[in-house]
Amino acid sequence: MVTQEQRRRQLAREKFLRQQQRRTSARRKAHARNAVIASVLGVVVVGSVVSYATGVFKQDDDDKSNAAAEATPSASAAPSKAPDPCDKAAKGKVKSLSYKKEPAMTIDKSADYTMKLQTTCGTIDIDMPASKAPHTVNSFSFLTGKGYLDHTKCHRLTTNGIYVLQCGDPKGTGMGDPGYTIPDENLKDKRLKGNVYPAGTVAMANQYNAETKEGRNSGGSQFFLVYQDSQLPANYTPFGTISESGMKVLKKIAGAGESTGQGDGTPNATVVIDKATVTKS
Repeated sequence: MVTQEQRRRQLAREKFLRQQQRRTSARRKAHARNAVIASVLGVVVVGSVVSYATGVFKQDDDDKSNAAAEATPSASAAPSKAPDPCDKAAKGKVKSLSYKKEPAMTIDKSADYTMKLQTTCGTIDIDMPASKAPHTVNSFSFLTGKGYLDHTKCHRLTTNGIYVLQCGDPKGTGMGDPGYTIPDENLKDKRLKGNVYPAGTVAMANQYNAETKEGRNSGGSQFFLVYQDSQLPANYTPFGTISESGMKVLKKIAGAGESTGQGDGTPNATVVIDKATVTKS
């Protein structure tokens, strides 16, 4: 006959095993989620986000966080797709352009410039003070003058952990570049206090790996627009600020979600840059 004390111990063991199973499941899900988020900002992979995400997005080992992890939909679950809030793209094709070296400096380094992205979802204006990131502003002035960004898709939306829309790849795969790279700039901007890229920031994607310290000065044409404060190490050139009306467009895009339901994928909104221009403010 099982005594009350033996029964109590048995129940305690079973509870402990259940907790251990939940914790193991939570760690696995957190690791898988972090691996997805880690790839979002790089042209190929940004290693600094990998090392950063390991600490920031790790699940706590308490019952509350375990329950939250168990509620996370599995990768095999079919995500519900929100309606596309954007219009059809303008007629035209992406230009296949590549250059051997960074363009010569032609902008006024003391001036402010505006990059206007006329997208299928609305117009996004970006204020770019040339004094803070002259190489970056000059590069976009050059590229938009060549029609490099016209008819390109914003290929990536992240809605978990960090909150960004990534654009600037003529291939639409995360692998495209203009054939040259530009130096990192403005990494000590006061807006990045506490390793937070505030909502409204526009910054360059790159291939920097914080663990190996390799990949500095590897920016090309890909950039990301932050629609909600995002905790990231200050490794990505902040070069612009989105207008108030542009933020409404960006939040509309983010509100439609992404294709995987896991926090990182193709935007459900069909975001195409019909025309991009840079003008002196």
